[in-house]
Amino acid sequence: MFEVRHFGIVVSDIEKALWFYRDLAGLEVQKDLQESGSYIDNFSALKNVDVRTVKMTSSNGGMVELLYYSSHPEKANPQPINVIGCSHVAFTVGNLDEVYEDFSSKGIEFNSPPQLSPDGYAKVTFCRDPDGNLVELVEVLK
Repeated sequence: MFEVRHFGIVVSDIEKALWFYRDLAGLEVQKDLQESGSYIDNFSALKNVDVRTVKMTSSNGGMVELLYYSSHPEKANPQPINVIGCSHVAFTVGNLDEVYEDFSSKGIEFNSPPQLSPDGYAKVTFCRDPDGNLVELVEVLK
């Protein structure tokens, strides 16, 4: 049986990413590593890699891995939600209206205000992190 281990997100500015995922979203840094050498080169299929890897967890153990490739910088290219591949990362929150107001006051842009799902199960909205990656925020209603 496979289990989801983590989501890796390549970022262009590690400090901005930490501000979003650690300071705003509340993830806790578990490991902060500077990695290089043949191990990283081999599995990344790149040469002379130098990457800062920050592993962060949520309160229920979900993990997000931020990756800053100082040796191989690329421009951020925000994709629409329907592009083939991994489209977004989703987080469960306790009070989506409060999170929406807090994030909005700090300049985070949203696709829309929180909306009730058609089945009434959850409130949902999408925003983008500092690199334009889509982040879904979900409040499960009881």
